Amino acid sequence: MRLLIVEDDREASEAMARGLAEAGHEVVAAADGEAGFNAAHDGRYDVMVVDRMMPKLDGVTMVEMLRREGDQTPVLFLSALGEISHRVEGLKAGGDDYLVKPYAFAELVARVEALARRRETGSVQTLLRVGDLEMDLIGREVRRKGREIDLQPREFQLLEFLMRHAGQSVTRTMLLEKVWEYHFDPQTNVIDVHISRLRSKIDKGFDRPMLQTVRGAGYRLDA
Repeated sequence: MRLLIVEDDREASEAMARGLAEAGHEVVAAADGEAGFNAAHDGRYDVMVVDRMMPKLDGVTMVEMLRREGDQTPVLFLSALGEISHRVEGLKAGGDDYLVKPYAFAELVARVEALARRRETGSVQTLLRVGDLEMDLIGREVRRKGREIDLQPREFQLLEFLMRHAGQSVTRTMLLEKVWEYHFDPQTNVIDVHISRLRSKIDKGFDRPMLQTVRGAGYRLDA
């Protein structure tokens, strides 16, 4: 995981960074809220660990500003302020968890990793987009330039796989295993037939074809 630590206590920050690095995580540290706010813009993080009381910009204000900009990175607040009202304030500001100082380092690691898992679980992709082609996985709808495209179930599965691997050459073997669940080549033209049908539906009538045949390799969906 890639973690951002925003802590003005140098010793505490260094100890935390060292321990998290030993736990196998990549750590970036910022020494105050303003530096933390800027660091959050410079890179993508799985979790941010933010001290509440800091110079230049306090942790609560920093997180509020990030949330207003649409940054949804999970935040674990650290604070010596342990009253219920303080915790509520931190959570309402956009924090996802709150740990009171002093704390056991093992608990810090466990909470950070739990936040990362929660984010992975909650970030299931439901909309695929390649160029002007869109697939709604929940509504089972496909559109190109806003025009609805009617697909049969197997065609939908085939297009979903191609969209998830957009820009990459996809072999016949990959399609047989992932779309048809064959772990052998049945020596039929089933792939060619479905590719031909799919191409006629997503490319016909549009300015530029997206579904390409890669000679000697397979197929590629290209934006």
